[in-house]
Amino acid sequence: MASSDLETKAKEAFIDDHFELAVDLYSQAISLTPNSAELYVDRAQANIKLQNFTEAVADANKAIELDPSMAKAYLRKAMACIKLEEYQTAKTALEAGASLAPGDSRFTKLIKECDECIAAEEAEELPAELVNKASIEAVTPNILPPAAALPSEGTLVSSTKPKYRACFLLLFVHFSLTIHCNCRHEFYQKPEEVVVTIFAKRVPANSVVIDFGEQILSVDIEVPGEEAYHFQPRLFGKIVPSKCRYEVMSTKIEIRLTKADSLHWSSLEFSRNVPVAHKEYVSSGSQKPTYPSSKPKRVDWDKLEAQVKKEEKEEKLDGDAALNKFFRDIYKDADEDTKRAMSKSFVESHGTVLSTNWKEVGSKKVEGSPPDGMEVKKWEY
Repeated sequence: MASSDLETKAKEAFIDDHFELAVDLYSQAISLTPNSAELYVDRAQANIKLQNFTEAVADANKAIELDPSMAKAYLRKAMACIKLEEYQTAKTALEAGASLAPGDSRFTKLIKECDECIAAEEAEELPAELVNKASIEAVTPNILPPAAALPSEGTLVSSTKPKYRACFLLLFVHFSLTIHCNCRHEFYQKPEEVVVTIFAKRVPANSVVIDFGEQILSVDIEVPGEEAYHFQPRLFGKIVPSKCRYEVMSTKIEIRLTKADSLHWSSLEFSRNVPVAHKEYVSSGSQKPTYPSSKPKRVDWDKLEAQVKKEEKEEKLDGDAALNKFFRDIYKDADEDTKRAMSKSFVESHGTVLSTNWKEVGSKKVEGSPPDGMEVKKWEY
């Protein structure tokens, strides 16, 4: 099937609220036409409907990269960032989109909402910042040398460690993970920053694109002739994008994320199952540095999975919501032939037939079968 046909079917699925099918069809179209900004921005919208907000931001970023003049790509990115509570990143995207579409009132309305949310966050955080500052000043010995100034964005400055380093408590947590690509990444943290290292040898600097959001890190490495590497996690905590920086070296890429607060990150990526530990770093001249074990905490995944399935089973839906969930569950757990049969029968019949038998529908076109008293009409775009 041609890319344009897949795009048309994806739009039909989206209109009928079959968002998972729409994402699947858009992905197939993108595999055939990878440089279409329109496909990425439409898939971003479907991902927003599925509450896949991180994926939606990644799709919107790709659309902006392919066509920086597409105003709705900035709108999609902003909508996803707002859902992720990344209001400053959303506002930046909205301001860029507003400059491209000055007559669109949606940008003005959402910018106002972002300003209100940013003001509310600052009002909540101000008392805590004052308390933290007073606590740190109260316990810091006078013999400590003044802190070095933070280097400007995009630069790395090496400095010698003071001989009073025993006065600082550095909780150094180190994790090492292997990604689906040939690259491997690890991270460690200090009170004020998280350092992410991606091990990739001899990567040209112009092949690396890294973006920082309030709680999103986006890394794209595309070297001609090699498999592309994409890493776009939602981070455990918030960062200050303007102070984050990275450096491409001969054997690795080092990314320094400046924390928005001094909370301890128990992992690099955000997870609703991992509670935020409100643990502040405090310097003390009487304590020796302590280094916790890097051995990962054991999680009973079987128990967690059983609990999630139980909650899903007990969730009571009715009407169209129950029917849509029923079809989504069938599609999600089906084999490839069943998925192909469902996709083909649904799109060719304009949403009036849904078959799971590939042998029956694979060799012929599936005709529409509307309810009694109704007729099939082709949707015009």
